[in-house]
Amino acid sequence: MIYRNEIKHVITPGDKASICANLRAVAHLDEHALPSGHYHIRSLYFDNLWDKALREKLDGVNEREKFRIRYYNGDTSLIHLEKKVKRAGLGCKFTEPLTCQEAHRIVHGDIDWMVTSGRPLLIEFYSKMHFQGLRPKTIVDYTRIPFVYKPGNVRVTIDDQIRTGLGCTDFLNPHCVTISAGDPIVLLEVKWDEYLPAIIQRAIQLKGRHSTAFSKYQICRIYG
Repeated sequence: MIYRNEIKHVITPGDKASICANLRAVAHLDEHALPSGHYHIRSLYFDNLWDKALREKLDGVNEREKFRIRYYNGDTSLIHLEKKVKRAGLGCKFTEPLTCQEAHRIVHGDIDWMVTSGRPLLIEFYSKMHFQGLRPKTIVDYTRIPFVYKPGNVRVTIDDQIRTGLGCTDFLNPHCVTISAGDPIVLLEVKWDEYLPAIIQRAIQLKGRHSTAFSKYQICRIYG
């Protein structure tokens, strides 16, 4: 299990333009970005009846986890189940690919097949759906500009246009209604392994901005 450093900043549209210009000079866009330089992400987050994942986030619990299913640019031919773990400010992620049919079955509560799938993350997810009562909670939609820098295994992303499902968890349905998750937010996220190169530090340097524990899942739960 490899944990990575992670910081987040809520920034302005002006900051976004400046940082993107700086990063284009020293880093590369992620290979999966569209010609426009960004991609769209749709995720479905899971929580239990008592909102364990949400409350642990709000309470700042030192070690916590959450599960989500996501796909990119409306392409349901490649879907991932992801488990995110946070410990003492560091994070790691476990991923398992899903077919569209498998994702559909999970979303609609057909989960017994996961026990015999032979895929450890699916088996763990089944266990927590069965014994902890994990269920689909909310859709989180947003647009991401992704930059990568090989030294330090650095990934810098800028997310905006964050939207949430309004009582809809059928995230495979392109017609599922989503609405803006409160006031418009632009979020800068920086992830790296053992060190953050100085050239990236300079490229993303912001005056008067402080790191935040902002959570897209948390803000998207405003409506349910």
